[in-house]
Amino acid sequence: QLQLVESGGGLVQPGGSLRLSCAASTFTLNYYAIGWFRQAPGKEREGVSCISSNGGSTNYADSVKGRFTISRDNAKKTVYLQMNSLKPEDTAVYYCAARYGSQCRYDDMGHWGKGTLVTVSS
Repeated sequence: QLQLVESGGGLVQPGGSLRLSCAASTFTLNYYAIGWFRQAPGKEREGVSCISSNGGSTNYADSVKGRFTISRDNAKKTVYLQMNSLKPEDTAVYYCAARYGSQCRYDDMGHWGKGTLVTVSS
């Protein structure tokens, strides 16, 4: 069973940066596309970014384009989300999720982590 564990959340001031990590417990992560999602208080969960299984394709929500960067290291079985120029509206619980297959599909993620809280506040 694939398990995902997020880390790297915390409190940061507006304009600051954080790097989230999603570590997988599996023989290999090579066959999974990985997505980052977030859920703010009182709001629905939304897809933030996704990366294909080989890292060759990425996509981002309009709200984070130019500020967030997703990457992966399959040898370390870890996916990262570098978040720069953070805004208060980025405050949310961030989850990573995996889809067995090469391509990203936000609506077809079969494995989820438990999330890490990001708070952007002065």
